Amino acid sequence: MVMPIGPLMIEHRTIEKMIALLAVEADSVAESGTVHPVLLDSAVDFIRTYADRTHHGKEEDILFRDLAKKDLSAQDQSMMQELINEHTYARQAVRDLVEAKERYLTGDTAAIEAIVEQLRALVGLYPPHIEKEDKHFFPAAMRYLSRAEQDAMLEEMHAFDQKMIHEKYKSVVEQFSAQRA
Repeated sequence: MVMPIGPLMIEHRTIEKMIALLAVEADSVAESGTVHPVLLDSAVDFIRTYADRTHHGKEEDILFRDLAKKDLSAQDQSMMQELINEHTYARQAVRDLVEAKERYLTGDTAAIEAIVEQLRALVGLYPPHIEKEDKHFFPAAMRYLSRAEQDAMLEEMHAFDQKMIHEKYKSVVEQFSAQRA
C-alpha cells in the first residue's frame, strides 16, 4: 500500500544529494573566491523547479491543502505552518542567491560572500526540514486521511507531476525567446 508521503520521501533523497553538492560548492567558493555561475544557475533551476515547484508544490497544493480541512492537533497545525514558513524562507534564499550571482557577474566581488551565505542558508535549512517532515509530520499527517483520501491524493500528485515537464520546458522556451528579443 503506497501512501502519498512515499513519493515525497523519495524526492527528499534527491534533494538531499543536491544539498550535499551545494555544501561542497559553498566551501569551494569560500576557499577559492571563485564562483561558477553556470553551476549556480543549474542549482537554482533544480531548487526552483524540482525542490520548490514540484516537491513543495505537491506538499502545499495537495497535502497541506487537504490537511487544512482536517481538525489537526495544535502541534500538527503548528508544524505544518512551520514547514510552510521554511518553504518561504528557501524561496527567499534562492532569490537572494540569484541576486548575489547577478551582482558577481557585474564585477561586484563582495557578492561572493553573499553567494556563500545563501548557499549555506539552503544547506542549513534542508536537512532538518526534511527530517522534520519524514520522521515527524508525514507519519502524523497520514493518520488524518482515510485510505480513499490517500489514494485520491496519490492520483492528484501523479497528475501534478505529469504537467510539470510541460511547464518547465514551456518556461525554458519563453526565457530563451525573451533573451533573443
